[in-house]
Amino acid sequence: MRATARVYWRLLAAGFRRQSAYRLAALGGLVANMTFGFLKVAVLFATVRAAGGELHGYDTASMSTYVWLSQGLLGSVNVSGRTDLADRVKDGQVAVDFLRPVDLQAATVATEAGRSLFALLPRGLPSVLLGAVTVGMALPDTVLPYLLGGVSLVLGVAISALSVYLVAVAGFWLVETRGLQILYMVASGFLCGLFVPVALFPGWLRALAACTPFPAFMMYPIDILSGVAGTAGAAGLVLAQLGWLAGLAAAGQLLTRAGRRRLEVQGG
Repeated sequence: MRATARVYWRLLAAGFRRQSAYRLAALGGLVANMTFGFLKVAVLFATVRAAGGELHGYDTASMSTYVWLSQGLLGSVNVSGRTDLADRVKDGQVAVDFLRPVDLQAATVATEAGRSLFALLPRGLPSVLLGAVTVGMALPDTVLPYLLGGVSLVLGVAISALSVYLVAVAGFWLVETRGLQILYMVASGFLCGLFVPVALFPGWLRALAACTPFPAFMMYPIDILSGVAGTAGAAGLVLAQLGWLAGLAAAGQLLTRAGRRRLEVQGG
């Protein structure tokens, strides 16, 4: 008998509770967020001022909004490429996971999403609030960007978890995935808009980023929440996220089934 939606909801809640046990780590993450947030503010503000007060549609207020929203989302999107599943694939314990009456991909993504959503409380929201108080932010004065932004944020977390899942199940063929994780970390951190807004990229690099799911992790929710995308643009970004969600989920199912046939576990 396969699991129902209620089971995956409980797995999401379990991931949330599991992450809540690491409160000092959350505090350390908040301190790191604020520290690097102020560094990014200094560098990007200087860049905007050197450009004459506006750079590709960003002034200091909108750039501050980008900085603090990106820092707030940093703990909730996985740009490191590391998951527990990668280790379980490597040592063969994933064979036990296959015996459980749950879908491996859905269970893994639900648990990871729960852990990621918890990070918004002690790390994400305080980063945004402290940034708004100390530096200032330019946020929309209507409700719709926040509603669409909330949907986009949840989709970004799910897409991030699905992407990292693909890195983990690549271990069915590679066995050791640390090199792939490093490549993922470099590419996703840059192309998701963690360091600078994707709008500041050269045209060819923006086109390359759009061909990957990485901007859907962070840049799309930021553009929607900050009001940069506008109403029509926000709807288009959410649709793009839904497309990535469906595509990555399908790819994960295919790789999982192929990997299950390939899996070999040796020992007593």
